[in-house]
Amino acid sequence: MEKIRCGWCEKDDLYRKYHDEEWGRPVYDDKTIFEFLILESFQAGLSWYTILSKRENFRKAFDNFDYHKMAAYSDQKIEELMNDPGIIRNRLKILAAVTNAQKFMEVQTEFGSFSQYIWGFVDGKPLDRVPESLADVPATTEISDAISKDLKKRGFKFMGSTVVYAHMQATGMVNDHIENCFTRI
Repeated sequence: MEKIRCGWCEKDDLYRKYHDEEWGRPVYDDKTIFEFLILESFQAGLSWYTILSKRENFRKAFDNFDYHKMAAYSDQKIEELMNDPGIIRNRLKILAAVTNAQKFMEVQTEFGSFSQYIWGFVDGKPLDRVPESLADVPATTEISDAISKDLKKRGFKFMGSTVVYAHMQATGMVNDHIENCFTRI
């Protein structure tokens, strides 16, 4: 019997695997949360499929998303990244990744972990929306608006409400799997 999935993931096996094993599953460790923050920031204006298909290249290029290393990237490293055909070579997004690594660690210092900070916006537990169809899934919410506003106030870049909501979905802060998706069973 064929599994029923959210319609957006039926493009190919890469998308199905991501949907089945990651999307909407709660993530509480800072390392994974940071990886998704950076990947989502690179998605701005692009498709998630584009980013997902380059994920391994991003991991290699960005030192496996080690925010300590990324926060200290030199101008030479920025130029290396600008010349890496395996990633999105957008200077503003690359510079934002460095800034976001620095700001990420500031939030960790203030809250004990970034996870505590971001999950605090949903009282530490996933919001389960149970949409009937993809048409019922919003691009932003009041919570993503609030997180985006706070991140920007803290100096984060490329963290608009749409990017933040996508991050919330990716890390399971909100479960937007449609009601008949097999992941709900």
